[in-house]
Amino acid sequence: MNVSLPKYIERGPIHDVAWIPLKFHLDARGWLVELFRNDLIPPEFHPVMAYVSMTRPGVARGPHEHTDQADYFCFTGPSTFRVYLWDARKDSPTFGEKEVRDVGEVAPYALIVPARIVHAYKNVGNVDGLVFNAANRLYGGWLKQEPVDEIRHEKDPNSPYQLE
Repeated sequence: MNVSLPKYIERGPIHDVAWIPLKFHLDARGWLVELFRNDLIPPEFHPVMAYVSMTRPGVARGPHEHTDQADYFCFTGPSTFRVYLWDARKDSPTFGEKEVRDVGEVAPYALIVPARIVHAYKNVGNVDGLVFNAANRLYGGWLKQEPVDEIRHEKDPNSPYQLE
């Protein structure tokens, strides 16, 4: 990401990963939170599809990676998620680096995960949690007629990408 980003976007220890604090606007009706603004995100990460998943307490999704796809996750709650990131890009200045961060209800964030960053998250709270994702590629390609861009590590007991 060689684009200038607003100062409030946080960089973690992994090159090209960006953490965007999400702000809730509360009133008598409830709340509203902007999940995505294309004026704040570099064009190569603009979404082409989106989904919401529910993850039960104690359950993890991943670790896996994509060869071409980038993910744009939003962790708003309910619940807390422990996010795991590993830089698997051999040409990256932070190759081999790992980051773990708790996000969600108490610390709402959006997260840009570029291709070849191995990622996983686990619901470490005590209620079902929701996660929004807006990927920059179509899952399974146009009309789901292409191979899925996913390298799964979670069933490999010898994988270097282990959740604690």
